[in-house]
Amino acid sequence: MGKTDKAVMDVLLDRYGRTFAGEAGIRLSDQPKPLYQLLVLATLLSARISAEVAVAAARELFAAGYGTPKGMREASWQDRVDALGRGHYRRYDERTSTMLGKGAELLTDRWKGDLRRLRDEAHGDARRIASLLMEFPGIGPTGADIFLREVQAVWPQVAPHLDQRVLEGAGKVGLPRQERPLAKLAHSNDELARLSAALVRVSRSKKTADEVKAAATR
Repeated sequence: MGKTDKAVMDVLLDRYGRTFAGEAGIRLSDQPKPLYQLLVLATLLSARISAEVAVAAARELFAAGYGTPKGMREASWQDRVDALGRGHYRRYDERTSTMLGKGAELLTDRWKGDLRRLRDEAHGDARRIASLLMEFPGIGPTGADIFLREVQAVWPQVAPHLDQRVLEGAGKVGLPRQERPLAKLAHSNDELARLSAALVRVSRSKKTADEVKAAATR
């Protein structure tokens, strides 16, 4: 790693390297509950709504007891709408409440509430995992990418997963725009997930990209 890349990496990870799962209060591990919570978060982040609102809505759902497939299924449609509303997730609240309920049913009925079973069905192949994830209501290619770039911290089978938004952010701060060279800059899969989150934030804001570049040259 060159001095310039290292300086940029240090700034990215220090200032913007918190995963979206971490922001939502998810203690991510290879266990059914946090993996399901990540799926819920990916569903919320998939809508055309700010990441801050999606994270806040996820926190409200989990605080209300809907952080497991069982809890989500047993909540009424209105209960879920109300929790989303408390997180200011109002534009898509009714549709999203329905999707979350159906998604919890699918996960319970097909994979017994455990996304590790989905991963095993896909034999750990990231493309197949993405395909299966897109069977959940509200999860399309964007949602599958969100899930995979966060879960790579605890699912080494899918690492590295650096989608186009991540690579776009890398280009804006002068890091490699190819997956393998960029992945080599991270020292662990956890750091790779944090780097991905930071670069997503950079990709959305020219001001943030300029700030990172300026700080890295000091």
